[in-house]
Amino acid sequence: MRKPLLRSFSLRALILPALAFALSMFFGGLLIALSDSNVLHKASHPIAFIKAAGASAGNAYLALFQGAIFDPGLAKPHQWYLAFGPLSESLVGAAPLILAGLSVALAFRAGLFNIGAQGQFIFGAMAASYVGFHFHMPIGIHLVVAALAGTLLGSIWGGMVGLLKARTGAHEVIVTIMLNYIALYFLQWILGTTTFLIPGRNDPIAPPVLQSARLPLLAGSNFRLNAGILVAFAVAVFVWWLLNRTTIGFKFRAAGANTFASKTAGISVPFVMTSAMAVAGALAGLAGAVHVLGDNFQLTSGVAGNFGFDAITVALLGRAKPLGTVLASLLFGALGAGAAAMQAKTNTPIDIVLVIQALVVLFIAAPDVVKSIFRLKSLKTAGGLVSKGWNG
Repeated sequence: MRKPLLRSFSLRALILPALAFALSMFFGGLLIALSDSNVLHKASHPIAFIKAAGASAGNAYLALFQGAIFDPGLAKPHQWYLAFGPLSESLVGAAPLILAGLSVALAFRAGLFNIGAQGQFIFGAMAASYVGFHFHMPIGIHLVVAALAGTLLGSIWGGMVGLLKARTGAHEVIVTIMLNYIALYFLQWILGTTTFLIPGRNDPIAPPVLQSARLPLLAGSNFRLNAGILVAFAVAVFVWWLLNRTTIGFKFRAAGANTFASKTAGISVPFVMTSAMAVAGALAGLAGAVHVLGDNFQLTSGVAGNFGFDAITVALLGRAKPLGTVLASLLFGALGAGAAAMQAKTNTPIDIVLVIQALVVLFIAAPDVVKSIFRLKSLKTAGGLVSKGWNG
């Protein structure tokens, strides 16, 4: 007999992330209300206090939505589509985050905890930037070569971690953290060299990538939306196919589920470790390339932002699945784009969005808290993913 839809795994798998996000928004709303002096002035009148708190949080979240998805105030006569400008910005921010998140998610599925997406992102951005501004190639070819350069360098930087773990037993968490620092300081050093300095200037900013190496715009010159989001979606489909329809993907998942059983079945765990981290590094390197070639255009010391660390969050929120990671990245891209509008329109501290993101991680990592709040008897958790990453 067919199980009811509500009991299907695919639907139950969405419960924890959805409830974790709902709780995060609730507590974020409380913080918004309690940080509003107008609300606090009505604390002695319970009903007025509750109404003011609800209005404060509601206005802030409305501004967040308008800054992330749709703002009718941006529309002009005969240019109604400008109201969707915020959605464009959300997708621009989500594209590299999807790729970096897939990097962490793929490593999770292989039983590895890739905290080094930040460093791999940096090296991918460096390679793409150098090829993008230093060489002159035909349109199309230049873009592909620059993106491949970023992917390759990220793969080398990530594969080195897998090789060290496979050959020496070095823990990937420690190694990737150290390599993140190496990547950051190497970036700061290389931006001070004559190769990466703009002629006649001493500030650590690389020359902009040439037009022939830039990702094409998808919605005209009024929006920054570029083909990077299409690349991210295509790569997500590829990662799903790799994990679920290929032999090497099966080996990744088998080693991630049980290392000892995989060895008994004849799977080379050292090969899995090295190749999984190489593929993960390639994805993070491509994320850096997409960021430079589609949005940032110039390499700076802060080019990676928090993409590599946010990637861990979206991979956890997406339960290390390609589709879940894509959806979580779109959500975080929207939060990042809407945060500035929320602060500008309602004077709500932009750090509230960071608090919401942190709370999401907290509730994902502590599913028993969610279960107790909503009185759920059984709930699939992401804790296994984290434990495998630490113990794989």
